[in-house]
Amino acid sequence: MPDDRHRSRLSSEERRAQLVALGVATLVDEPLEDITIDRLAAAAGVSRGLLFHYFGTKQGLHEAIVRTARDAMLHATEPRAELEPLARLEDTLRQFVAFVAEHRGTFHALVRGASAGDVDVRALIDEARDENARRAIAVFLELGHEDRPLLRSALRSWVAFVEEMLDEVQTHDDDADALTGLLVRSAVAIVAALDATG
Repeated sequence: MPDDRHRSRLSSEERRAQLVALGVATLVDEPLEDITIDRLAAAAGVSRGLLFHYFGTKQGLHEAIVRTARDAMLHATEPRAELEPLARLEDTLRQFVAFVAEHRGTFHALVRGASAGDVDVRALIDEARDENARRAIAVFLELGHEDRPLLRSALRSWVAFVEEMLDEVQTHDDDADALTGLLVRSAVAIVAALDATG
């Protein structure tokens, strides 16, 4: 039975954040579509009505979970502005590799499960891909490459390649450097190929 006295100690925002965090943690073992209001309420020891109060619908719950997981990923991989462009790209990718190694289930849910969900959830994931593409584009513009649609499209596609590699490859400490190096070189090679086309 839920402990109402304990629940009352949390503010409304704290309780909502706690429920979202539980939902994000559940992504480690379950696909997004299996996280229901009933299951999360039971896991949290709260009423279904409380979850409906905070999220409205299962879709609202899923959006909150995906937004939180996405924002955590983007925060963990935030580029370090003080680094030179290619060093910044390498550092960002190293952090990305580390994030995925630590949160593989969540990452898989974001790039696989969530991308197959409803339109609003897919939009949240696309925003993350767009942000990662912007980060890469900024690197190559700083290096003096021409800002053109083909460059932007190619690096947006490269982000999908990065996601695929990180989702497929089981990284360990001893091969994280090798994977990071491969991802950096792949971006450099793509941009070089674009430059060769004139």
